[in-house]
This record gives sequence, C-alpha cells and structure tokens, in this order.
Amino acid sequence: MNTTTTRPSHPQPVRPSRPRTRSVPARRIGLIDRIALHVGIALVQWSRRSTVAVRHDHRATRVNQELAREQRERQMQRTMLLTLIPR
Repeated sequence: MNTTTTRPSHPQPVRPSRPRTRSVPARRIGLIDRIALHVGIALVQWSRRSTVAVRHDHRATRVNQELAREQRERQMQRTMLLTLIPR
C-alpha cells in the first residue's frame, strides 16, 4: 500500500517582523469639533446623573412605604391581640 505524506521537505522561511504602519502626520482638531465633543460628554454625564438620582428617590420612597406597611401590620396585630378574648 502506497501512502503519501504531506510534510514539507524544507522549513518555512521566517519573515522578519516589521511594522506595516506608515507615519501619518497628526491632524489638529478644530475648535467647533472640540466644543461639540465637550458638550456631548457633558450631556451624557448629566443624563446619567439625573437618572441615578431619580431611581434613588424612587427606591427611598419604596423603602419608606415598606417600613410604614410593616409598622401598620405590627400595630394591627398588637391591637388584635389586646382586644380579642383570650382562649
């Protein structure tokens, strides 16, 4: 039975690694572009900050409502135990 191997008879050549990037001169960003960038970043920061504050207020309100509900339930239970006839 004849078999052929696919091994290369010689090693692959090693290519020297050199960067393929060309040097591009730095471009200056115009005044209008810089202002637009700063305004955009400020708007994103403002929108995120206000959303977090609103969520925090809602969370605080919910916690206060839950605590008030638990206090009412405890008061009702205490009132029931004091007013009902003992068994």
